[in-house]
Amino acid sequence: MTKVLLTDLTVATMDAAEGYGLIENASILLEAGRILWVGPAGECPAAHATAPRQSLGGRLVTPALIDCHTHIVFGGNRAREFEMRLNGASYEEVARAGGGIVSTVGATRETDEDGLLAAALTRADALIAEGASTIEIKSGYGLDRASELKMLRVARRIGQMRPVRVRTTYLGAHATPKGMDRDAYIDEVCIPTLNAAHAEGLVDAVDGFCEGIAFDTAQIGRVFDRAVELGLPVKLHAEQLSNIGGTKLAARYGALSADHVEYANDDDAAALAASGTVAVILPGAFYTIRETKAPPVAAFRTHGVPMAVATDWNPGSSPLGSLLLAMNMACTLFRLTPAEALAGTNRNAARALGLNDTGVIRAGLRADLAVWNVKEPAELSYGIGINPLHSRFFSEEA
Repeated sequence: MTKVLLTDLTVATMDAAEGYGLIENASILLEAGRILWVGPAGECPAAHATAPRQSLGGRLVTPALIDCHTHIVFGGNRAREFEMRLNGASYEEVARAGGGIVSTVGATRETDEDGLLAAALTRADALIAEGASTIEIKSGYGLDRASELKMLRVARRIGQMRPVRVRTTYLGAHATPKGMDRDAYIDEVCIPTLNAAHAEGLVDAVDGFCEGIAFDTAQIGRVFDRAVELGLPVKLHAEQLSNIGGTKLAARYGALSADHVEYANDDDAAALAASGTVAVILPGAFYTIRETKAPPVAAFRTHGVPMAVATDWNPGSSPLGSLLLAMNMACTLFRLTPAEALAGTNRNAARALGLNDTGVIRAGLRADLAVWNVKEPAELSYGIGINPLHSRFFSEEA
């Protein structure tokens, strides 16, 4: 990208502890995929006054969006389970009846790499079309070495084939294959597969599902111990359906994020604050499984826990392909403010992925920007099923 001065715009820099960091009648100077300067148009340094200009026609510019929790590489779908839940079955009942995560495992194992890639690219395109520049993609629907590695390779290929940054997360501790003991699976399959994935350069972080229908804190702890030995950061699906200590476990390991956290409490919030761990709010899953226990947003605010918002796009509990709708749902279902929802999909989402070069608009950072056909930032959370994206700037830098 050659040097260009973006003019005639309002910018929400998101470079503030609260609010939007809004600058009206602003300009942004870009060069070689980086932000050189941002500020009021009248204060543009004289040295840059002769740079080529691009008018944005009074539109709003924000950091590009970041989906920090997805499962978009998978085979098949689970529309039948959607019907089951509507007929009264709970998420746990579906899982115990052989549905849920394990049902997707069979379809994912049976689909070759090219088939998984074709389907996942369509999903990635939907997120990019709403202004996303970064997508986190988890494994976890393979539950054997070959299939988990296949998923991670597909995730890496998405980042090579589309103008988007992909962060891969190994989620081998997602469920137990049918007929296998949980402890045996962790020790004989999950951890050895993590070693193989790391050796192949396929892993950016390690996740687990800490829940009664999945794995307990001791089992996840063994996976996290190996992640630490490999120098990999950890994340955790915690307190989605009950409270079995996952959030405190994540905090003890200094996790990048604890995700779902509907059943977290005030002590959990204090632990996350002390560890600097982000609470990732996932309203799509709450909505889809008709949960009634909302995350403790007030406690997160009181303790200063940063909150991210993501789609959790997956075939079962959150078939949600819109970050904008996730923002709206976070506001309407959990009472986040529009400013919190937007920060949750850029500044705090970047933090949940361990990224420090994106998520806000500041000199020196990546030129990952979204240009919107709106006047005010709150419009991004206000609309339902509306995509006001005008254009997107994406830095090709690694």
